[in-house]
Amino acid sequence: MKILVTGGMGLIGHNIVSKLEHEHDIVIVDNHTNYGFIPQSQIDYLINQRRKKINNYKNYPISIVDSQNLNIVFDNFQPDLVIHCASYPRQKAVEADPAMGAKVMCEGLTNLLEASVRNKTKRFLYISSSMVYGDFEHDVTEDSVCNPIGQYGIFKLMGEKLVQDYSRRTGIEHVIVRPSAVYGELDVEDRVVSKFVLGAIRGQTLKVNGPDEILDFTYVDDAAEGIVQAALSPNATNQIYNITRSADRLWTLKHAAALALQLSGKGELIVGPRDLSFPKRGRLSIEKAIKDFGYSPKVNVEEGFKKYYDWFIVDPYFNNV
Repeated sequence: MKILVTGGMGLIGHNIVSKLEHEHDIVIVDNHTNYGFIPQSQIDYLINQRRKKINNYKNYPISIVDSQNLNIVFDNFQPDLVIHCASYPRQKAVEADPAMGAKVMCEGLTNLLEASVRNKTKRFLYISSSMVYGDFEHDVTEDSVCNPIGQYGIFKLMGEKLVQDYSRRTGIEHVIVRPSAVYGELDVEDRVVSKFVLGAIRGQTLKVNGPDEILDFTYVDDAAEGIVQAALSPNATNQIYNITRSADRLWTLKHAAALALQLSGKGELIVGPRDLSFPKRGRLSIEKAIKDFGYSPKVNVEEGFKKYYDWFIVDPYFNNV
């Protein structure tokens, strides 16, 4: 099968490519952006390291808002499946530049859907986010009401609706995936788990905004495996799936920070009030993904944090930052 992966050099994207490349023909579209706030040296280093995990692919360093060059890629490759990972990565990035966030997450998505329909792509997988739910409690299912809080979640939900509408109008198959709090080796430093683990390694004081705030922390290999299963499963046609760890006990931000400090044996923890600009989240239900294609995340939070910690302490870049 011919598969085009947007954002294929990102954290989740390159893990998806590494799982697909041995049995499929892969093309990556990724413009290697630093979103205007991640150090370019860090992005360059991580992309070079991610490349070492993938062998057989062709990477087009273009943006999905560049419709002209994107159309050339589609016309030349004629993908059977598109896995759309490219996006602004989280709420902080969108809030820093809402206009560009909208351009990438809305116009870029439209460009991809138009190119997919024109080239008769069979299936389009859209990576959304648990942020579409807004405030939610535990074991939320895919048919729960979505009431996003903040521009990132709003844009992600809008993307879901756009994908569903293209599917309705044109017949292209779609799959929508909602991951949550993905972490793991070769991620950027500016993310919650990265901050906790690196801060602990450096003996810093970790600040938790809201001790009772819960996240469904998901190890990146498990997230990538679930996305690949959803992309390829005939049972997933025109469906939505939560792809998270889920089965663990409830992990608060305070628990996660304490685990990072335990691994390093140094650093301190302080607790502040909850950041009200972010929704109150919990654990998602993955029963639908288990039933439809046998999704089975393997790495619990203790194991995942230990893997991430072990990578950080020997990585030459982050040991010198």
